[in-house]
Amino acid sequence: MKSLLLLTLALIPLTTAAYAAPEVGKPAPEFMANDVDGNHVMLSSLKGKTVVLEWTNPDCPFVHKHYDSGNMQKVQKQATADGVVWVAIDSSAKGKEGNYPAPELKKIYTDKKSNFSHLLIDESGEIGKLYGAKTTPHMFVINKDGILSYAGAIDDKSGTDKEEVKTAKNYVLEALAELKAGKPVTTSITNPYGCGVKY
Repeated sequence: MKSLLLLTLALIPLTTAAYAAPEVGKPAPEFMANDVDGNHVMLSSLKGKTVVLEWTNPDCPFVHKHYDSGNMQKVQKQATADGVVWVAIDSSAKGKEGNYPAPELKKIYTDKKSNFSHLLIDESGEIGKLYGAKTTPHMFVINKDGILSYAGAIDDKSGTDKEEVKTAKNYVLEALAELKAGKPVTTSITNPYGCGVKY
């Protein structure tokens, strides 16, 4: 019994390490995948550019809040116009809410007039678990040197009311502005809110 307990305790760090979220201030984990248009996306090949990762699920009411209000598209447009590479990632597993074939998912976001650079389907959840993505939306900002500079919520209003976006403090835009100015990100970690990622 004692040896079984010791074995169990010995395995705990291994399992938590496998899914430990990356640390702000450290290199962002490498990933590679094809987007819904068949373009190969590899994080290390984007070095020299600021990158935003947005976890999304088109069936989530919190995602609806930001897209139906036009808020997410506005933030995406402002960022990409400034040279930021914006990667939206759907980690919904097969048979779970938010899982769609690539052409269908692409159409959903095209109809929403999205302004991201790439849309990835992470059906295995590999990228999501690599980043410790918990919610939709869950946002990550990676600086030009490949260092994770922000992780957390898109803003400070955690409800589903579309009107909230008008008075919200947008952490992503704030982080991008500070990075552009060559300053450290003041608010680098916040608690993400939204629907749980459907792994």
